[in-house]
Amino acid sequence: MKIIGIGKNYVNDKSEISALKTGEQTIFLKAESTLVTDNADVVYPSITNELAYEVELVVKIGKKGKDIPLINATSHISEIGVGIDYTAKDVLNASRANKGPWTLAKGFDGASPISSFKSVSNFPDLNNINFDLAINGAQKQVGNTRLIIYNFSEIIAFVSKYMTLEPGDLIFTGTPAVGAGLNVKGDHLQASIEGELLLDFKIV
Repeated sequence: MKIIGIGKNYVNDKSEISALKTGEQTIFLKAESTLVTDNADVVYPSITNELAYEVELVVKIGKKGKDIPLINATSHISEIGVGIDYTAKDVLNASRANKGPWTLAKGFDGASPISSFKSVSNFPDLNNINFDLAINGAQKQVGNTRLIIYNFSEIIAFVSKYMTLEPGDLIFTGTPAVGAGLNVKGDHLQASIEGELLLDFKIV
């Protein structure tokens, strides 16, 4: 199973999209051991002092595909959930200073808590899905896929040029343009899609 992340993929206003849509998407991979499921609590990792959260919709691939045409791309989605793409910001900054990769900053154990998934058939318009994140009862991030730079079809078509997508692969599709921040021990995170609470855990 592959876990694929998409960076810098949301805007605050649709008018910003055309200028940012260069065709070159920011793609990274996360290890399978980053996953945390079943609303289990997330252990604050010892490798960082700056644990940054980003709420994202996560699409699950349902059928194998390579060089997937844009027009058929969403047919490869079986389910949609919500997750947190964690970054060890201090680790990332140190790596960037040496022009290094994002791997360690994004790939540590516990870096990808994900919810249960809902069938894609529950979402009649993939370009109009609401999702949000609350921390300790206060809303921190609000997103809607109409503000996405590269939509699900474009992500799948682009990634499949380089690597075969297989059933069970997960794609973190990007975080809202504002609201990302740092977690501390004791934080209680709750993420929803269309008002339905799906992800609910604490940092311990």
